[in-house]
This record gives sequence, C-alpha cells and structure tokens, in this order.
Amino acid sequence: MSAVVVGVDGGGTRTRIWVADERGHQLGSAEGPGSAVRPGEVDHSADVIVATTRDALASCDMTHVTPKVLCIGVAGVGREPERQALWQAHVSRDVADEVVVHADAAIALDDAFGDGPGILLIAGTGSVAFGRSPTGSTSRCGGWGPVCGDEGSGAWIGRRALSIVTASSDEREPSTALIGAVLTAAQVNDVHGLVGWAGTATPADLATLAPAVASVADAGDMRANSLLSMASEELVLHVRTLARQLFGDERASVPVAFSGGLLAPGGPLRKRVEHRMKGAVPGAQLRSEEVVPVRGAVRGALRYLGVGA
Repeated sequence: MSAVVVGVDGGGTRTRIWVADERGHQLGSAEGPGSAVRPGEVDHSADVIVATTRDALASCDMTHVTPKVLCIGVAGVGREPERQALWQAHVSRDVADEVVVHADAAIALDDAFGDGPGILLIAGTGSVAFGRSPTGSTSRCGGWGPVCGDEGSGAWIGRRALSIVTASSDEREPSTALIGAVLTAAQVNDVHGLVGWAGTATPADLATLAPAVASVADAGDMRANSLLSMASEELVLHVRTLARQLFGDERASVPVAFSGGLLAPGGPLRKRVEHRMKGAVPGAQLRSEEVVPVRGAVRGALRYLGVGA
C-alpha cells in the first residue's frame, strides 16, 4: 500500500480532515467539532483532532493504518509555545508516524498560492491575514484571539451585536431589529437572559449571532448594516497593512484570496469586503477560486514526505 497522509483544518467552529494517498488523491474525510487551541485547552484540541482523524480513517476502511504524516493546521498556534504543546500532545497519542503543526492561515495560504506570493484573508469564528512577498518573506496581521483581537470575525460581530441590543434596550441607541434576531439566535426569552448566555458563550457561540446580524442587515436595519460595514473595514485593513509590508504599497499588484465562512462566495461579508477593497487596496487582484485549507494541509504532509501534490 502507498503511504497514507492526513491533513487537518482545525477552526473554532469545526474540524475538517482528509485522508489522502502519496499522490494527494483524497481517500476519506470526516468533520468534527471545533479544535482551535484555547489557553490551557491543548489536550481538548488534541482529543478532537485524534477522534476526527479516526473517523476519517474509518470512512475509507483504514482504521488499521497508521498515517505516515499528520499535518495539522489549526487556529490558536501562532505562537511557538502553543504550537509545541499541540505537537507534543499528538506525539504522545501516537496517532501518526510524524506530526507537523502549522497555524491555520499557513495551510490556507498554501492552498491559495502554493509557493507564490499573495495575501490570504480569513474570517470565520476568528480572523487573520497571512501573506507571502514576491521574495518569499512572510508576515501575519491580526489573529490575536477573541479577547485582544479577531476584528471583523464572527465572534467580534456577535459580541458587538450584544452591546447594540443591550444599548437599544436601555434606549441609549435607537430601536433595532437586532433585538429579536439576537434573542432568537441565542435562544433566550428576553434581553436579561442574554447576560447569562453571554457569560458562558464561547467564541464559536458568539459567532452564531453573525448570520442573524446579516439577515437583519439585508432587511434594511441601519444598525446591523453599520456593524457589518465596520467589520468589513477592519478586515480590509488587515490586507492593506500586509500589502504595504510585503509588496511595498497597497497600489502594487497584490494577489488576494479569501477563506472562512464569512467570506465564502455568498457569505455575509464577501461583497462588502470586495467593494471596500477596491478603494483601500487598489492593487488587489482578487482570486475567485475557493480556498480549501484542509487541502493545503494535505499538501503540507506530502511536502514533509518530499512528495509533490
């Protein structure tokens, strides 16, 4: 049997895993809950990834096979201590012959541009931009997590929607249809119930409010529209910053790709971000092709083996 590799895309909301042969052909797949690394929760992330990997192997009748390489791209490992901790957690679980751990943006960038230059903007539960210059240098912007950053992300939108709802309830802000939409999305009976819900809400929980904001915005609510415009502005600022750092100027020709649920074709922020990008980053060359981060993780696994996908 040829070598089997496994690619992992671990986000805040879900984990996608592909099993592939040494030519990069997909053999099986599985999805599990989010596995983004949170402070002090490396073992939880590892348990989710290992369990979902077993499901992926089972999907192609390979539960008896030990993958040659497990390439993990996961949110929350932008710093070396977290990356090393997750790597060690998987090595100790003996899930594959070799384990490689990257930030989620790195595997997505690999799928979007291969070894070439470009900037990838990711917006889902969290947000980050990652880029590579024409000379091969790389840089990251954003991705500081749900407390310090993740501007423009689903969790960021959800948290600000809660503030708008409570302010409107106090009549510090005008009435908004966000009140009913957010209560429905959070499954609570009144605004007071949001206090308890928010107190235990994870970033993924907060991100579930973003579709409600988008729906209300589409119906014409001015406050919801303002919030999505702010989110778009924050995301475009990530790209503009990297365009200046890596390409010298936002007017230079810069390949740009999108990833994450908020920026998927038809996603709640895609058109807004594209429109704002024209003015803020006039040199942006937007890619229409879908970015599949888990496919980038498979490529990373094959590269580790010295095999081209």
